[in-house]
Amino acid sequence: MLSGIITLALLVLFVGGWIWAWRPARKAGFDAAARLPLDDLEAAGDHEGQRP
Repeated sequence: MLSGIITLALLVLFVGGWIWAWRPARKAGFDAAARLPLDDLEAAGDHEGQRP
């Protein structure tokens, strides 16, 4: 009985996290986070993606 309740609670948390992550309002933040590694390369003057 307890394991079923824990499984259900974890499933609800997973689905809630999935819905939170896929909300359109979160897109701008995720896009900015995805650009961080590329922005670091541009700031270092490495426009070709090759390290010296």
